[in-house]
Amino acid sequence: MERRFASSSADGAVVEFGLVRRTLLAKLAAGEIRREEICDAHPELLRAAKNLGRGAGERCPVCDGAELVEVTYVFGARLPAGGTCPTTRAELAKLERREDPVQCYAVEVCTGCNFHHLARKWSAGGRRRRPSVSVKKATR
Repeated sequence: MERRFASSSADGAVVEFGLVRRTLLAKLAAGEIRREEICDAHPELLRAAKNLGRGAGERCPVCDGAELVEVTYVFGARLPAGGTCPTTRAELAKLERREDPVQCYAVEVCTGCNFHHLARKWSAGGRRRRPSVSVKKATR
């Protein structure tokens, strides 16, 4: 199974949510929030994690019983309302090269305890292709 997808977005603007994750886990450890508050993944997210997710190479920081899985969602014009989940790096790259702009989200999920967290987001696409140049013959 492939590991995390790295963004190939040309502008390189990727927002990482590692600090938010660490804060959330620190609040859990301090008893400020309950486990049920962060282990409440939607059934569709769990289904995507089980069927389309890629191993993140890290144990769940909440239950330590399962490996985290990463699911990537892509939203944009002319895509399904619920977005699409690319399963290969090539499929994600194709979506990132679209003429229409897309928003990409990578979510970490534990299928054991239902922990989930937005890991990163980035924008891609939106680059118009150059019109093909045709050579016209001069007529006399």
